[in-house]
Amino acid sequence: MSIATLALLSLLPIISVAIFLVMMRWPASRAMPIAYVVAFVLALFIWQVPLNKLLAASVNGLIVAGTLIYIIFGAILLLNTLQQSGAIQTIRKGFSDITPDRRIQVIIIAWLFGSFIEGSAGFGTPAAVAVPLMVGLGFPAMAAVVAGMIIQSTPVSFGAMGTPILVGINTGLSADPDMAAYALSRGYAEWDDFLAFIATKVALIHALAGTFIPLMVTAVMTRFFGKERSFAAGFRVWKFALFAAFAMTIPYFLVATFLGPEFPSMFGGMIGLAIVVTTAKAGFLMPREDQLWDFDDQSQWESEWTGNFQAELSATDESKSLGLIRAWSPYLFVAGLLVLTRFPYLNLEQFLRHSNGFITWSWPQIFGSDISASFQPLWSPGTIFIIVSLITILLHGLKGSEYKVAVGKSFKTLLPASTALVFTVPMVQVFINSSGGAAGYEQMPIALAEGVANLAGSAWPFFSTFIGGLGAFVAGSNTVSNMMFSLFQFGVGERILVDPTWIVALQAVGGASGNIICVHNVVAASAVAGLVGKEGAVIRKTLLPFAYYALMTGAIGYGIVNMGTGVLNAGFIVVAAIVATMCYFIFKFSSDTS
Repeated sequence: MSIATLALLSLLPIISVAIFLVMMRWPASRAMPIAYVVAFVLALFIWQVPLNKLLAASVNGLIVAGTLIYIIFGAILLLNTLQQSGAIQTIRKGFSDITPDRRIQVIIIAWLFGSFIEGSAGFGTPAAVAVPLMVGLGFPAMAAVVAGMIIQSTPVSFGAMGTPILVGINTGLSADPDMAAYALSRGYAEWDDFLAFIATKVALIHALAGTFIPLMVTAVMTRFFGKERSFAAGFRVWKFALFAAFAMTIPYFLVATFLGPEFPSMFGGMIGLAIVVTTAKAGFLMPREDQLWDFDDQSQWESEWTGNFQAELSATDESKSLGLIRAWSPYLFVAGLLVLTRFPYLNLEQFLRHSNGFITWSWPQIFGSDISASFQPLWSPGTIFIIVSLITILLHGLKGSEYKVAVGKSFKTLLPASTALVFTVPMVQVFINSSGGAAGYEQMPIALAEGVANLAGSAWPFFSTFIGGLGAFVAGSNTVSNMMFSLFQFGVGERILVDPTWIVALQAVGGASGNIICVHNVVAASAVAGLVGKEGAVIRKTLLPFAYYALMTGAIGYGIVNMGTGVLNAGFIVVAAIVATMCYFIFKFSSDTS
């Protein structure tokens, strides 16, 4: 079968998601079973993968879905606990004291706090922390989810202490024994130094593209959830948005350059938070009183914006009074425990996660296949959320009856989300475990990428980020995308006679951008916000930010690898056009203010 035909067939599961979930607006609980069946039939009859392997991939998907549901439950439980204790009301007032402007709030919570949590834990944890916090502050649930997804870009490549680089790219490239010799030829005798060399390139591309992400978050929020339904209100805080972007991306790039891939997102988010919150309290670059922006009255919101516990959070008991530090202390505990358990020099991962750790549930070689599954509950952020919710009983003086209400509400919210994940993740596992069949074809993602590469030729850098994004879209992970495509991207770089390490860097950046539209991350984030069945609407609103990020980074990469032809190459021309467009909108929408 030709490469083009295989690529088209590989695209069918993704097309089914686009048609039923995004275009026809079906809930994920209805759309994803169809995508699962399409992927399963293709793998069984075209790729001729053994039935036992496909069943093993499906079971592994169910186990992974279970781990996600566990994390979702923990995040919802913590939110409901804070609602019962009155902490949400105090936190809401604390942000209002900085500013009641929702555009500033979303930048601080989603972009800066979210980047810190991404660097600490990764794997969708920012959505589990930042999204419910925004819902608790009075954001429409869908606005919170959309904002939480858009920032799943710049910090993701260095999420979970650099896992997408240290595990994803490392595993992908080291599959070729000749890669060590290549690294040595570039002057890197130590493999870790070679990975750090690639990570610096990843950070540079991200830092450049991430400049406009906070502004894009505010513009998308005001366009879809504002009274005027316009990008204009979002662009009017461009000075603050760019300042917040640089407050994160500059230390982010410096940390990647001088400290390596473990800490850029965590330190970038933390330093950015310190800078931006301090200056915001001092009034630096803040909107004037007559320019403050808020959502319309909740009675005017569209029905699809709200989650099933939005009204309950809005009705938080104001009679309970907590100090601001005491109210925030559960989130400080979450951040502290995430950092403590992931900090490489303490080596707690060996105890909490690996097979010889304290608790590991595993199923090796499921149904006699080469697929294995495992779950380490002590490593899961879900356990941290649950532990902190229990600590909150003491911190906030909750009654047993109040905590019981929080638990009950959390289970009630969780159940609808489980249906969607039960089909979403198994579809992903079948899709990426479709190699090894009697037909001898590569797994579906690689077959699709090869088809695109054959068409793209020397223009490949423009497409490389979209392929990385595709990997994250279907796999739900930048790390898995890097595992699948890093070696392939390196090979394409060699084939088109450019520095292949830049193409690998573009893969990592593209894989990060794919998290913006990743189906199972959207399902999980929507579940945390109590927004089940509206996943397609979220993806439609995040498609533009994904397209911007993948195109911008691909153009930057093309420009860099073709510097030999001059700075006026196609890549830098596209970059200049995007920047000029953003500057035009900034000028257009802010010209009526001073």
